[in-house]
Amino acid sequence: MRDVAVLGVGMHPWGKFEDKSVTQLCREAVQSALKDAGIQWREIQAISAASSRFSGGKGWGLNGNDVIEDMGPTGAPVYNLSAGCAAGGNAFNVGYSLVAGGLYDIVLVVGGEKMPKGFIQMSGVQEETDPEYLRQVCVGMPGPAFWGMLCLRRMADHGTTEEQLARIAVKAHQAAQHNPNARFRQLFTVEDVLKSRVVSWPLRLYEICPVSDGAAAAVLCSAEVARKHTTDPVWVASSTVATAKFNDGIPRGLATVVPTGHTEHSEATTAVKKAFEQAGLGPRDVSLIELQDNTVYYELAFPEEWGFCEPGESEKMVERGDTVPTGKLPINPSGGFLCFGEATTAMGVWQVCEITGQLRGQAGARQVPDAKVGLGQTLGLGSNATAVILKR
Repeated sequence: MRDVAVLGVGMHPWGKFEDKSVTQLCREAVQSALKDAGIQWREIQAISAASSRFSGGKGWGLNGNDVIEDMGPTGAPVYNLSAGCAAGGNAFNVGYSLVAGGLYDIVLVVGGEKMPKGFIQMSGVQEETDPEYLRQVCVGMPGPAFWGMLCLRRMADHGTTEEQLARIAVKAHQAAQHNPNARFRQLFTVEDVLKSRVVSWPLRLYEICPVSDGAAAAVLCSAEVARKHTTDPVWVASSTVATAKFNDGIPRGLATVVPTGHTEHSEATTAVKKAFEQAGLGPRDVSLIELQDNTVYYELAFPEEWGFCEPGESEKMVERGDTVPTGKLPINPSGGFLCFGEATTAMGVWQVCEITGQLRGQAGARQVPDAKVGLGQTLGLGSNATAVILKR
């Protein structure tokens, strides 16, 4: 396998853009990534694109084909894929593999999304074999109710308080105020968060991420190409994909049977641990984490499940300020999903853009000091999960 570098990154700011199509959002992100990489569109040899049922190209999830038709047909191959909210990370994994395997020297990875208003609805497959259908229809749990259940169990197990949950949202907005690509940059106090509307107890409006429109792109290349453009590239230390295991605690938890030593979201833990193994690194080597915080709960649960701290210690890290950009373990110095909102297929690519900026020292007032290694993670429908580790 060859070494792979992130040569250029670009983003369209997150928000709601009624006057723009998803192709327009992607165009701006791609143009920005090409400019950042210092290359021309014709130099792109292949495209790996994240697609979606919400706004995917031509109604068939052909986002990559829309991009190449919009930017200019060059005959380059397009790889479209869908993995729910993990689609961007999956597309990155495909692009990484194409370069690492020697098939192409320069590959574009792109994800863009225009989300419908309101909660993300069920998959649309109404059959007994679909866990998403069973959860939402039979159990009566849309996303926020599901996250609320997980949070309540944590409060029972570890004594997590409403104030500690609120502090995570406050921390996110303190970082996002300095991020021009973030949708929500207003500052909150703990009191502001606790006064916001209850969505699904104990989670409040400011503690759950909304849906947004957005797009992100990254240019990946071989080491030979990278060294022609820069003397200090950002390298892909690892890129992994995983799905859930039989002993995952979530489906059993929904049935009120929680096995001893269970792991929730085993797909995410598997992806992260595989990424560490592939990179030859561990939790102590990580300078920052960009994780999927659909709700504040995940900033507490994921670091423990991935080996960054012991069970029940995440609240202490929040209290000490360890997770702010200048802390011992910065988590989501971008502002995270809470402040961007979720544009499903773009999120994995967006994390790559954010981590790359941190490793280059370009994050301004939210810069993590001496950032050398960054971990990104996504989690999507169908128990899809991805992880990526970038390094300098």
